[in-house]
Amino acid sequence: MRRLMLAAATAAIGVTAGCSALGKQAFQQPVVQLKDVAVQSVGLTGGNLAVKLNVYNPNGYRLDATRLTYNLSIGNNVQLATGALDNRFTVQSGDSTVVSVPVSFTYAGIGAAGRQLMNTGAVDYHVTGDVTVGTVVGNYTVPYSSTGKFTAFGGNTHQ
Repeated sequence: MRRLMLAAATAAIGVTAGCSALGKQAFQQPVVQLKDVAVQSVGLTGGNLAVKLNVYNPNGYRLDATRLTYNLSIGNNVQLATGALDNRFTVQSGDSTVVSVPVSFTYAGIGAAGRQLMNTGAVDYHVTGDVTVGTVVGNYTVPYSSTGKFTAFGGNTHQ
């Protein structure tokens, strides 16, 4: 009886490990891109922005995100904001969700963006970080990276 239970436990561990490995192979990373930036408030030393990130789920099942970290830089690697969002959000299979991230800024960082915007009409950006998602095949923390150009007229092109 003990041998039968041990064999069953070993088989269960093997199946679980196999499913986990297959799940990792089947999992596709979400695509995170900057969608919009809006000024929320301005003070003496800086202010607050609402940064909207578009999160696309290329998988055949929904993703339940529990955490999103971000590092937003502009121009020639001028860091504008960094932080984490611990609010839960869900992205359905093959769909996108816009996640609004509150960001504090200083005039030093935003000044570089303003100069680039006035000179060229656009600001180059680079957003990186990671997103932690729960799926039917396990939990994953996956990195993302996106670059593009944000224009003065609210347009956004991704590279």
